[in-house]
Amino acid sequence: MTLKVVNLGLPKTGTTTLARALRRAGLHVADHRIRPRQTENAQLHDAFVADLLYRGYFQTGDPGFYFDGFDAISEMSVLREGRSLWPQMDFGLIMALRKHNPGVKFLASNRDPFNMSQSMLAWSDLGTARLPAGNIPGLPEGFGETSVERMQWIEAHYAHLRAIFRGDDDFLEYDVADPAARDLIGGFLEMPIHWWGRTNVNKLNEVA
Repeated sequence: MTLKVVNLGLPKTGTTTLARALRRAGLHVADHRIRPRQTENAQLHDAFVADLLYRGYFQTGDPGFYFDGFDAISEMSVLREGRSLWPQMDFGLIMALRKHNPGVKFLASNRDPFNMSQSMLAWSDLGTARLPAGNIPGLPEGFGETSVERMQWIEAHYAHLRAIFRGDDDFLEYDVADPAARDLIGGFLEMPIHWWGRTNVNKLNEVA
């Protein structure tokens, strides 16, 4: 089995909403971390999606190697427990996903950069500690504490994706706040999306 849908969006862009929507559409979705209930393979229990992508990429060439039985990935980065991995910013890994998963569709969940930045700031210690302390592509350690720095990093990521996928029919960037987002995603994936809402809302009523 190959991956059918991969989201390259950043955290706090409705990735949990996307995961639920894809699950309700019948897909088996990996969202940030593999839960024990999702697979009988005990070696994958509680593993971060980012770790598994890089293990597959460097061990076999196929980032999706460890995702047998999964159809989609809704959030792939990790910035916790001493890990700072951002596969959605890795050109080589993205191209390897495409090579080894023929027909895979790439999404890029997005939202207003200022709102995204503020949501990161309000989500636990993501904006106040983890981003500034992390060594992140485009946001080296010591940067990311201010809104201006976070927004510049956010905007650069999506500009990079647009450059990679310019004119590509297998790529869709969408705004989670767009009332038409569900229909856009459904049309792009050629499957009905039965549910669309807001999940994992933080204390400022922002989406995850």
